[in-house]
Amino acid sequence: MNPDWADGLRRGDTETLERLLNAGADINALDRHGQTSLMRAARDGQLNVVRLLVNRGAALDHCAKYRLTALMLAVIGGHSAIVKLLVDAGADTTLRGSGAPGFHGRTALELAAAAGRHDLEELIRPM
Repeated sequence: MNPDWADGLRRGDTETLERLLNAGADINALDRHGQTSLMRAARDGQLNVVRLLVNRGAALDHCAKYRLTALMLAVIGGHSAIVKLLVDAGADTTLRGSGAPGFHGRTALELAAAAGRHDLEELIRPM
């Protein structure tokens, strides 16, 4: 991941990220943990960055450690606006985590249920 991109992402600086995207930055570049910028922003609750990345075509369903996705990371972080944005954008709600206790075999919906986050369950549950 480009250092300027990583710095803009860390700061939630959508103007810098937009400028770098316009200059050809790889929107789906991976960090040293195999996570995309969308995953990191979803985990950190950076709604404006998530919105920018989704609108610019970031991969919604990339899986990294424990097969977690941006949607799952938003659920774990309790970021309801990001959960809604990702579901509305078409994030796959059927993918299952692996490996770690608490994540293994669970979908985003099941992670929300396990956390007692009925508000998030309602956002994820199919209509």
